[in-house]
Amino acid sequence: MLKPHQPTILDLAVKLGDLEGVEGIDVVLNEIDSKVETIKITLEGSHINYDEVAAVIQESGGSIHSIDKVSTGRALIEEANTPQDASARWMR
Repeated sequence: MLKPHQPTILDLAVKLGDLEGVEGIDVVLNEIDSKVETIKITLEGSHINYDEVAAVIQESGGSIHSIDKVSTGRALIEEANTPQDASARWMR
């Protein structure tokens, strides 16, 4: 996600964490430049409403660049390592 410097990631995390269905949230600042910050948001919960999440992000001046993983089902499975993971390690 790309966002302006304000609101802070703490403020954004609180707003997202207050949404119904969100049980946990993790926000990581990946990069800062003169006008914006690149952050990674991980949400966990049983009934997360994407439209509500997107609205909070947009109201905060941010934009969603991608959704990189979704897990669902009666039982969650662990992510399997693939050859592509090695080339993406620089992001972690």
